[in-house]
Amino acid sequence: MTVLITGAGLIGCALAEGLAAQGKDVVLVDICEPPALPPRTKFLAVDVTDAQAIDRAIVDHNVREIVHTAALLSTAMRTDPVRGLSVNLLGTITLLQACRHHGLRRIVLVSSTTVLYSGFATLGPEPVPEDAALGLVSQRPGSLYAISKLTGEQLALLYRDLDGVDTISLRFGAVVGGRSDAPTSVPGRLFSTLVEAARNGRSIRIDDPFLIWKGKEEFVDVRDCARAAICALETERAPLGVYNIVHPRQWSLDEVIATVADIYGPFSVSYDRTVSTGFAGFPHVRPAGSATSKARDELGFSASHDLVDSLGYWWQSSARANRSM
Repeated sequence: MTVLITGAGLIGCALAEGLAAQGKDVVLVDICEPPALPPRTKFLAVDVTDAQAIDRAIVDHNVREIVHTAALLSTAMRTDPVRGLSVNLLGTITLLQACRHHGLRRIVLVSSTTVLYSGFATLGPEPVPEDAALGLVSQRPGSLYAISKLTGEQLALLYRDLDGVDTISLRFGAVVGGRSDAPTSVPGRLFSTLVEAARNGRSIRIDDPFLIWKGKEEFVDVRDCARAAICALETERAPLGVYNIVHPRQWSLDEVIATVADIYGPFSVSYDRTVSTGFAGFPHVRPAGSATSKARDELGFSASHDLVDSLGYWWQSSARANRSM
């Protein structure tokens, strides 16, 4: 039995490596092949919006489960909204249709905790649950990325309700991991900037408003993302269907800076301390961390890596990957 993973990016490749370590066969699909493939992993150049190519991959490789990580992130979606929505929405529908048509065992979809950021003004101080109440109009998603992820979750739940497709959506917090020399995410850009400055003992100023936030934010290690997806594949039953995947601690920007300095050496950072927005430029400050009890109880998952561990591992693994290219 083969697992099909869409997206040969940070999470997709980490998951492929984790599944291969369990002796499972993996088919990894993307439009671009990654620099290296884990053992037992076959790469196919496939666009997730291409229904016929997805069908062929499922039939030819005896696929019984899918993990859908392929997506355009916020920056890319702002640059090309039509392409971003096509990949994030049409790609999701294409895969849900394939699961229904082929009677696959399960599909796990990668979502994001940003789907609830628009509700921060009225949520808290208790941990933010997956099923938080939001005003449909006044608390609509604040970005194309967030609305694409919320729509993907709703589509998955609807296919589960109407067609019996076994779907699980995982809402990841800000993911720590990836290449330090070419970061594509907001946390990747932040950590790359800070670690590089610390390693060189430089003083820097952060002017990018997406890298500055008031209050605290939560993160999740890419290794925990991969393990959460494996837990979602393995669990017998997941009644809620949507789960927060984060480390339970939240961090202020000053705490992040201090942690980087402790690991990589002293440096100084200045930024606009009058900022009133939350993480990644969202209007509202996080009122509390995301609730994680449902992921623990229904998936058997709890995060293992805090930010200190993540930052040390991230730079070392990224440096090794950069040298091998």
